[in-house]
Amino acid sequence: MQNKPVALVTGANQGIGFQIAKDLVANGFSVLIGSRDFERGEIAATEIGPDAHAIQIDVTDQASIAAAAARVRNEFGRLDVLVQNAAIMTTKAHPGTIEAYVKATRASIVSLDEMRAVWETNVFGVLAVYQAMLPLLRETPGARIVNVSSGSGSLTVSANPDLPYRDHFSPLYAASKTALNALTLAMAIELEPEGINVNAVTPGFTRTAMNAYEGTETVEEGASEAVRVALLGKDGPTGTFTHATFGTVPW
Repeated sequence: MQNKPVALVTGANQGIGFQIAKDLVANGFSVLIGSRDFERGEIAATEIGPDAHAIQIDVTDQASIAAAAARVRNEFGRLDVLVQNAAIMTTKAHPGTIEAYVKATRASIVSLDEMRAVWETNVFGVLAVYQAMLPLLRETPGARIVNVSSGSGSLTVSANPDLPYRDHFSPLYAASKTALNALTLAMAIELEPEGINVNAVTPGFTRTAMNAYEGTETVEEGASEAVRVALLGKDGPTGTFTHATFGTVPW
């Protein structure tokens, strides 16, 4: 087992995941850059520096997840932090404008196949990675999990009739993040007796390829809460949902 703490960040070859990985390296971690495309992960790891290491992981592929877990164990021998960041809004190469996306994903017309595909990454993929990495986390004192959710997944916020973007809530991306929040709570309850903290964070409306760069916050701002929570260690909270500026976000 190496001396440096080890973090695995899924979906880390670009956007918020890349920035989370970069910030964790700056805070003394060896970071595994989880990427479906290993070459893209290698490019990202090279850009970050020698403490970043590319690892191929497709959260929708059980064999890929198992191979990633085996590599973490064999090469690093520990896993201090798991940041579950990998997510998609659509299977299309480009989501289009937010307005067009919202119109196309209304509950009355949304493609069930598209919904299944998005949930496969955003929900079932999170659970699959959790199950595969949990043995390593359990063996590492002070291990913790950070699930990157979204404020759009808050049922309390979305139920508010005064919310300007209330109509953005749909069965596709937003509801998948609601389900992710439920998974976070289930994980936190399961692992609380073992001292492994599990929390959800929302990056806010961050400018990334996922939203066609329509976001209003930088990736540095979007990554900040995940990094803050990841660094809290065993004395931090568990079962929370937070944002860097607004603090606790209602489920």
